[in-house]
Amino acid sequence: MTAIWLPLALAAAGLLLSGLFSGSETGFYRVSRVRLLLDALGGDLIARGLVWVSNRPALFVATTLVGNNLANYLVSLAIVMGADVLTGGRGLAAELIAPIALAPVLFVYGELLPKNLFLRAPNRLLHKGGPVFLFCTVLFLPVSLLLGAVNGLLARLLGESPEHVRLTLARRELQRVLEEGHEAGLLRRAQRGLAQGIFAVAKQPVREFATPLDALPRARSDMTADEILRLARRHRLPAVPVEDAQAPGSLIGYVQVIELRLRGSRTIGTLRPLMQIPESEAHLAALIQMQTARESLALVVDARQKAVALLTAARLREPLFARRR
Repeated sequence: MTAIWLPLALAAAGLLLSGLFSGSETGFYRVSRVRLLLDALGGDLIARGLVWVSNRPALFVATTLVGNNLANYLVSLAIVMGADVLTGGRGLAAELIAPIALAPVLFVYGELLPKNLFLRAPNRLLHKGGPVFLFCTVLFLPVSLLLGAVNGLLARLLGESPEHVRLTLARRELQRVLEEGHEAGLLRRAQRGLAQGIFAVAKQPVREFATPLDALPRARSDMTADEILRLARRHRLPAVPVEDAQAPGSLIGYVQVIELRLRGSRTIGTLRPLMQIPESEAHLAALIQMQTARESLALVVDARQKAVALLTAARLREPLFARRR
């Protein structure tokens, strides 16, 4: 019976390793990166190591992958060895059935429970399991580098970039910081909503927010100020694009309704130029350009510099202040 202790020790080690790597995977996505960075700056060596690993998502994923496979292998080996010891080496059926019968135990105590615990207390548990995880990171480094090379090759073939993973992690961390700031009373609901709106649309191209050229009413350069004001009032436009009366369809600028009303003149006066924005430009970059230039209307152009749509600053601001839960 003394030989039974070896399978039990292997099973316990495998179960603990499975819980560590499965839980750490959840913990790294849940942990407060700001707090982890502050601990690292305060001289905490474990926190420094965790920050170093978290800044290398490919290495982290490879370590958890190798660690989980090793842990599952140890548990399976322990179950087979235990069945062999208990049956005296004559229970082939027991050796085949035992891993299947004990698989729910491994799933609950090696996967489900650790993930739930790390979800509730990621900072504390990552710090406690940090030394073992960092040791395994160094131990598995040759295999992790090989997996990283394969991953890089697949990324080039499929067109995916590791930067996508880093940006996803950074975005989730920023959202978590905003949630914590709101819960602590540092951020108002409107401020949090604005930040979430920026995250939601910042990288979307402006062509998704532009209005087709023929869908937005326009004035002619020979129209009077009163006619343009009536046109703006009828269509509720804060800015009206103006086309050349001698060349219909050719936009030469725009007028802001408030300026036209305050000027009190019967003529249009000087037109504001239509700045050009590429249709592939990101939403936030386009909004910053228009706000910096103090323009409320812009012309969206394609790769051949051909006008394809009109863009209003008001339309770009709408999703930033949309109500979110």
